[in-house]
Amino acid sequence: MSDVNCESCGNFIYDEEFEEYYCQMELDEDEYGRLIQNSNYKCPYFVFNDEYKVVRHQM
Repeated sequence: MSDVNCESCGNFIYDEEFEEYYCQMELDEDEYGRLIQNSNYKCPYFVFNDEYKVVRHQM
């Protein structure tokens, strides 16, 4: 499995209707295949989930 940590990505959100997490970026078939097959693949949409970013901006 790849070393991409989706749990710490800002694009990995919770869907209350289905009660599960999913990536809000629409990966095409090729991108998804590279993500799950290549352990060195770096997701181009990864954004660190920094929940304190807004608070620091307000200071």
